[in-house]
Amino acid sequence: MKKILAVETKLHLRDSWSMLFIIALPLLLLIVIGNIPDLGKPNPDLGGERFVDTQLPATMLLLALTTVALTVLPAVLATYRHQGVLRRMSTTPVSPASMLSVQLIINLGMAVIAAVVLILGARLVHGSPIPSHWAFVPVFLLGTAALMSIGLLIAALAPNAKSAPLIGNVIMFPMLFFAGMWIPRETMPPVLRTISDYSVGGPIVQAMRDTWAGEAPSLGSLAVIVVGLALFSALAVRLFRWQ
Repeated sequence: MKKILAVETKLHLRDSWSMLFIIALPLLLLIVIGNIPDLGKPNPDLGGERFVDTQLPATMLLLALTTVALTVLPAVLATYRHQGVLRRMSTTPVSPASMLSVQLIINLGMAVIAAVVLILGARLVHGSPIPSHWAFVPVFLLGTAALMSIGLLIAALAPNAKSAPLIGNVIMFPMLFFAGMWIPRETMPPVLRTISDYSVGGPIVQAMRDTWAGEAPSLGSLAVIVVGLALFSALAVRLFRWQ
């Protein structure tokens, strides 16, 4: 396990473009969108809070997390399968769970770096509050793990290396929509809001927004995230293929 983790970490550090994209794009959007004048004013639809206080940082953080979980992670594993790396590993004591766990740990590290940059960026550029509730870290870790489990399932099912990131993008953009990337959840029609409440992305953003504002996350949001994590993780391990 330690050897795999060390080798995979070195390989990920060589891919500087992925890291730059994961951090730079959400941060750039945070700065540009947040400078729209109306978004810096209290919004009655958001309970009187400014759009740049919790809504924008939380959705940009979800963008970073979904980029890591649904495109980078599946692409790595699918490429390994296509190149025969996983087939060779199958002849060793390496287990599927160990390989998937290592990828999860490494990509979680990238997600943590992206989160720190976005939180500090929102604070410095827009004066947004720093998450003040103790539950923010557990919510962040739980939500990231749930998204990673979806990425691992994509990697397990993708027929080849090229299709994995494509499948991830097909899932990512609807998830971002229902999470409130373009339309705040509070202003969604009832049907869209219901779908958002039972998607994985929507509860993650809502739970992060709650803790960002100093409130405890709702049990409903946490329940959806936990169910998604358990379901997709079990399927990913069950359907994992060496070749």
